[in-house]
Amino acid sequence: MDRRPEGRAAPRRVMSLTEDLAARVARDVPDTGYPAYDGMTKLADDDYPVEARRLLAENPGAPLWVFGYGSLIWKPAFDYVEARRVVAHGWRRMYILDLDYWRATPDQPGLMLALEPKGSCVGVAYRMPDDNIEARMIQFVRREAAYREDLASIRWITVRSATETFRALVSWAASRGDPSFIYLPLAEQAKRLARAVGHLGSCAEYLRNTVMHLEELGIRDRYMWQMQHLVAEEIKALHPRDGD
Repeated sequence: MDRRPEGRAAPRRVMSLTEDLAARVARDVPDTGYPAYDGMTKLADDDYPVEARRLLAENPGAPLWVFGYGSLIWKPAFDYVEARRVVAHGWRRMYILDLDYWRATPDQPGLMLALEPKGSCVGVAYRMPDDNIEARMIQFVRREAAYREDLASIRWITVRSATETFRALVSWAASRGDPSFIYLPLAEQAKRLARAVGHLGSCAEYLRNTVMHLEELGIRDRYMWQMQHLVAEEIKALHPRDGD
């Protein structure tokens, strides 16, 4: 059975950031492991159950919903039994997470999406099964936090579906003054996204997948649409081919 949320009917738009353009950036990058950052503490295995229980205690007795606004829309990393299109008021998706791993390297840093506390963001809320809730929370925290300092970006936010308002867990929601978040002009964001590649792939590929799936769900995000166009133009300038 298809459990994906239904999108609203909308004319299909033609993306500037094509599969061919994203492929021009691709290259093999070895996984060298998590970088060591000054002033940051790597989480130990014993830390994850503690943090999972803390987060569950902040929303006791309620179903475990997770809000997806980026890669979770097109690649949920957990089991779920329900998915709803929802809006998070007071948050918007932006490329503000400084990145030198996963889809980037220290020599060619990139950016990842995070939530900034302003505006609104339409995404997908996933409800996890009710069994083994603590284990499911541990799995989620492991995916989203490698360092103790990352934990501050995992929080509960309020989202609204067509029928009700409820709390959902989200990762990488910006805290004021967090050194992991940087605010660059759109042109500088596009330059990073067009160049950065890591062992999990390129930032351009991530952007393309996210915009494609937002469009399929009828979610029109003006900022993301602009970014895919700017990145496409940047890749054409970096890797020109006949017919561009």
